[in-house]
Amino acid sequence: MDEPRGSGVLRHRSLHDGFVSAEGPQQAFAEAIDRHIEEHFGPVEFVYHEIASHLVGVHVYVVGPTEERPYRTLITSGMSDLPMTIPDGHDISPYAELMLSLPADWPLTEVTGLDDDPTGWPLRVLKQIARLPHEYGTWIGEWHSVPNGDPAQPYAAGTLFSGVVVTPMLRVPPEARTIEVRGGSRIALLALIPLHPDETAVKIEHGTDALIEVLDRGRVTELLDPRRPSYA
Repeated sequence: MDEPRGSGVLRHRSLHDGFVSAEGPQQAFAEAIDRHIEEHFGPVEFVYHEIASHLVGVHVYVVGPTEERPYRTLITSGMSDLPMTIPDGHDISPYAELMLSLPADWPLTEVTGLDDDPTGWPLRVLKQIARLPHEYGTWIGEWHSVPNGDPAQPYAAGTLFSGVVVTPMLRVPPEARTIEVRGGSRIALLALIPLHPDETAVKIEHGTDALIEVLDRGRVTELLDPRRPSYA
């Protein structure tokens, strides 16, 4: 997406009036995601399961640190239970899942992310963005940015991040970016990178290429550095 004049802000209305119970997982998709995580990321430490889910059940798999990947990786499973609404002219899969990585010492427990736990905001962001295309009848793709509210607010006390941008994963081989499902379907596995307010402003005012330059300047990847400065 090349937006040299800035991407602006699109505001969507929910398609749903209240809670809509999820129909349940697509088994072939869930199995493909399980296989993909084990093959490309490592053994799963534990899973944040949802019991009562709105629209789709977004479960978050936590992959523990390994010698090759000495940090934790969080990957969603369930966003792809429903297809996204892809506009005409975009030759991409309507199915997607999301990920981000956290430092190995990030305080994660099996109840992290519940309620207002300030250390659980990355988990909540994954769930929020995973449900967004189904809530609003839209789609999420590479270099889409999503602020945390309007006006955007920090995700939690102690962090200045107030939005995310969806990017390709950088810390994996290319084949890890697509989950192959038996039967021929494909699921795009996309990264979320939290942004400072002025970094989000660069995307809105000057476009994708300008934001890429900002992130490249700081060598920013899908591995979250909670103390990183803004590079805008």
